[in-house]
Amino acid sequence: MTNHIDLHVGKRLRRRRRLLGLTQQSLAEQVGIRFQQIQKYECGANRVSAARLFELSEALSVPIQYFYEGLSSNDPLFNAPDPDVIAPDVLSKKETMDLVRAYYSMGETPRKHLLDLAKSLEANTKPNLRLVAR
Repeated sequence: MTNHIDLHVGKRLRRRRRLLGLTQQSLAEQVGIRFQQIQKYECGANRVSAARLFELSEALSVPIQYFYEGLSSNDPLFNAPDPDVIAPDVLSKKETMDLVRAYYSMGETPRKHLLDLAKSLEANTKPNLRLVAR
């Protein structure tokens, strides 16, 4: 039976793997398991052991706490009441990851122009949304 914590850890695992542009197969190879196990972790079907979580955190270059961020009601990412904060799960969307990869594949000058354009468009549409950085 799937537990909400296992689902949360799985979503965070998938988000970080995608952000790094890794396939399930490549991540699985780094930690010495099969890609099907990564699939099960990501959908919350299998629980991630403490040892495996450590290995995954090393492979994904994040502290172990990363997998639990936003889970506790004491965490500022949990049910953030501020309407000007962009939801943390925006980084798990494919469109966002495609945009980030495309942005960083550009040279510095085009990136600056694109950022300036985005800021000017933002100023005309919605007042100052900000992403909670962790």
